[in-house]
Amino acid sequence: MFEGFKVLFVEDDPPVRASLTQTLELAGLEVLACACAEEALPHIQAGAQLVVATDVRLPGMDGLALLDHVMATDASIPVVLVTAHGDVAMAVRAMRTGAYDFIEKPFAPERFVDALTRALDKRVLRVAVDELRGQLQRRSGMEAVLLGNSAAMQNVRRQVLNLADTSADVMILGETGTGKELVARCLHDQSQRRDRNFVAINCGGLPEALFESELFGHEPGAFTSSAKRRIGKIEHANGGTLLLDEIETMPMVLQIKMLRVLQERRVERLGSNDELPVNVRVIAATKADLRALSEQQKFRGDLYYRLNVATLQLPPLRERREDIALLFEHFVAQACNRYGREAPELTPQRLRELMAHDWPGNVREVRNAADRFVLDIVSSEGANPDAALGAAGVSLAQQMDQVEKTLIEQALRRCQGRVPAAMELLGCAKKTLYDKLHRHAIELERFRSG
Repeated sequence: MFEGFKVLFVEDDPPVRASLTQTLELAGLEVLACACAEEALPHIQAGAQLVVATDVRLPGMDGLALLDHVMATDASIPVVLVTAHGDVAMAVRAMRTGAYDFIEKPFAPERFVDALTRALDKRVLRVAVDELRGQLQRRSGMEAVLLGNSAAMQNVRRQVLNLADTSADVMILGETGTGKELVARCLHDQSQRRDRNFVAINCGGLPEALFESELFGHEPGAFTSSAKRRIGKIEHANGGTLLLDEIETMPMVLQIKMLRVLQERRVERLGSNDELPVNVRVIAATKADLRALSEQQKFRGDLYYRLNVATLQLPPLRERREDIALLFEHFVAQACNRYGREAPELTPQRLRELMAHDWPGNVREVRNAADRFVLDIVSSEGANPDAALGAAGVSLAQQMDQVEKTLIEQALRRCQGRVPAAMELLGCAKKTLYDKLHRHAIELERFRSG
């Protein structure tokens, strides 16, 4: 669970140092034991994958001076102080200046292990969050818009780039909240049409009586309330891109007219006898199975087959769990800017809950959870902002496996798939890393090619 992370333990009493080192190692923790603070100093570096446990009373540089050095080097490294009874007040003051915890002598070995385990939990998470923030800052272009390191999202970005500069109409399929409009905008922005209009219309958000006028436009006097000419959405998108979102809700009578526009690339305003040529790319987005709807006579089959030239299938978030932490951190940063608040601490328990949840609302639900997290709002759906997260029925072992997989993939991405560099970054042996790659079905090639 803490692969590559160490406990830097400073204790000048040899028997105590040997005993507590053995206790920590039996608990599965990797320990670097030092007889004095000066011996520990070279190991304390910014970003170091370790926590510090130190006795306060030491020869030479004492534990409080060592704490000051750690805070000055990297204040996010947890420091646990071991104090005698008379030093408790001093240890409390030290916690106010940055110490993570203190343990008063005499103490049970279990108390020592528990404190260091919690400290390591915090450190592992902080390193992971820093890495996610670094990834977000390094991203540019489409990678900064269509976020995700998973193979599924890499494939979506490849398909967008492949289709962007073609004239083919595109159908985007995906559950609610998977980012269909965002992908449509990327298709437009990556194409030669980027300088012309991107026009989005939600087919389910317009009254049927207004739909035809909105889509095709009208001439003065075309109907009772039409006092002046109106340019329709299709004509407004001329030279650019038209997104028909929730196309499954388009009235059947208008589906016939839309099919004609797609076939002839001409549009006729209501009340006009003139047909206007339009050079428009049409992107249809839907969460429904249009083929099944056409077989049920609820959607025109000829329109379905006309639209079904190039298809982009967006994966639900539950099928790309390795992207959850990155998306959550991205939306937390956005929420902090929007609401003028500092980012709260993301605890290991909260991260495990995020990774375990099925996210039926997909990316949109992650964004809402991030907003609640920043605002510290209790959701009406449960006792905390993410009360539903524990309902996924995923065991703790499965949750930690997913976190481990995410960290390994992050390291491989940073190292462009170079195993020796990833071993050093993760602090694990070659056989251990290859065993984990096999267990998590991680393919090295996709990191080398990226």
